[in-house]
Amino acid sequence: MDEESLRKRKGEDNKKEDEQSIQSHEPQTMNLQKQAKLFPFPLRSVGLISGICMIVGTIIGSGIFVSPKSVLANVGAVGPCLTIWAACGILATLGALCFAELGTMITKSGGEYPYLMEAFGPITAFLFSWTSLLVTKPSSFAIICLSFAEYASAPFYPGCDPPQVVIKCLAAAAIVVITIVNSLSVNLGTYVQNFLTAAKMIIVTIIIVSGIVLLAQGKTENFEDSFKNSKISVSSIGLAFYNGLWAYDGWNQLNYITEELKNPYRNLPLSIIIGIPLVTVCYVLINISYFTVMTSTELLQSQAVAVTFGDRVLYPASWIVPLFVAFSTIGSANGSCFTAGRLVYVAGREGHMLKVLSYISVKRLTPAPAIIFYGAIAIIYIIPGDIDILINYFSFAVWIFYGLTVFALIVMRFTRKELKRPIRIPIIIPVVVTIVSILLVLAPIISEPELAYLYCVLFILSGLIVYVLFVHCKFNWPQKISQPITMHLQMLLEVVPPEEDTE
Repeated sequence: MDEESLRKRKGEDNKKEDEQSIQSHEPQTMNLQKQAKLFPFPLRSVGLISGICMIVGTIIGSGIFVSPKSVLANVGAVGPCLTIWAACGILATLGALCFAELGTMITKSGGEYPYLMEAFGPITAFLFSWTSLLVTKPSSFAIICLSFAEYASAPFYPGCDPPQVVIKCLAAAAIVVITIVNSLSVNLGTYVQNFLTAAKMIIVTIIIVSGIVLLAQGKTENFEDSFKNSKISVSSIGLAFYNGLWAYDGWNQLNYITEELKNPYRNLPLSIIIGIPLVTVCYVLINISYFTVMTSTELLQSQAVAVTFGDRVLYPASWIVPLFVAFSTIGSANGSCFTAGRLVYVAGREGHMLKVLSYISVKRLTPAPAIIFYGAIAIIYIIPGDIDILINYFSFAVWIFYGLTVFALIVMRFTRKELKRPIRIPIIIPVVVTIVSILLVLAPIISEPELAYLYCVLFILSGLIVYVLFVHCKFNWPQKISQPITMHLQMLLEVVPPEEDTE
């Protein structure tokens, strides 16, 4: 009897110790939860001007300073090159109009994710989030920051290429700074975006005005016989479109922050209608300006097209170009981080990613864990860091889901007729965008098949295994491992789960 009573006492003492250790953490987490109720996330803090700046600032980044060489290399002449740039702008506008209808019909953040969820169910939505969070979004962030690092370090290494170690370390530092800025405050992120958008429009204006002046002075010899020696094939056009559309990528960025837009029914479509045609005009005029001072051969040989332009046109003030190009690329990276962090947050909220990724900072009112996760993955992509290869495989993967999302719009016209549609575009537009998406995905595979495309498809499909094991079956052991990690991260970052889904 004595031994049994001692065992009972020991058991009761151990139970009390466990309860005390749990209670020692509870006041902190409960206090955080109470504060979260006072400050719900997301806040509608992004207006029309900030929305336009988000689109223009995210699209105009490294692409227009990197892709002109790649587009020209694929088509071989000035005429087809300018045609591709204009066609890419039209396609981006048509795609954005489809997303405007989707965004005003389903007013949830997360870009393509909630639309695929609504049209095709959780498996397709999970495959999108799986691919986006581990491949397309962080690789895009890495490409932009690598481009920033190349331009920012170029003035310090005149006459030669900067060392790869310098470029990669500088790109990693840029990712860290941008991640911190967007984790600290939504307003700080938008203010930085607005400032950098204004800065990049200065360099865009300088290049365009310089080109117009040179054309007025008769510098038109590079535009004579502009289609001569062009090399047109299905493969070359497809790859040229990939590189051109990479420069336009970001046309759907506002759909990632729909829940944070003021009056999304008005500001989402207006931002798209104003922002993307403005970017298209700027891109075509910038390319025309490049060709006023460089032949096709000279442009292809240039290490940094915009810097070469500045050296030939601005003379002693040529240092302005790499400085403002650096501003431009950082602005694009900031916009990409701001919006992609919301995709991580929404996927976590739906149970398709770790729960802690859907938590929000009580003090900062930002999805800090999601943004930090996104930045960490992007740094990994800097290590291999070949920009041209990253662009090709990024474009291949991303247009699979762009096509699926636009096709979802067509499907929901028949399956979800009851949904309110403040904007209703003609059905021919999503049909055209879907067909073009299929061609963009199939063209490089048919004309120049490579194993890398197969690896990309296999990676996307491997998400099915992850979905079945961790989302559908919901094994207990991952939850047991993740619970203490989640609790400690919650206290370290002062974050809490969202109070409720925002419709």
